[in-house]
Amino acid sequence: MEPIDVFKALSNETRLNILKWLKEPEKHFPKQGAHLPKGVSIKGGVCVGDIQEKAKASQSTVSQYLNMMQNAGLLESVRYGQWTYYRRNEETLSQLVEYFKTEI
Repeated sequence: MEPIDVFKALSNETRLNILKWLKEPEKHFPKQGAHLPKGVSIKGGVCVGDIQEKAKASQSTVSQYLNMMQNAGLLESVRYGQWTYYRRNEETLSQLVEYFKTEI
């Protein structure tokens, strides 16, 4: 984890909201996984299209945001067919909490 990359990624309200929404995907994205065949589960993952719809932003903007957050280590992605699903990277978030406790 590079703290400055994490802080940059979280310095935008929409990106911060995406991270918050992904904390409780069932609450914020009730139709998640709608594109997956029966029996396939992407635990906690939400399709880019669903994130885009909730963020009320263009596909290219949301993709750029998600990519930035993934590069900072905040998100993980799983691709299934033509769909990409994103979820929080809880390990990085734990490291961030520890960073605040010990370094700041």
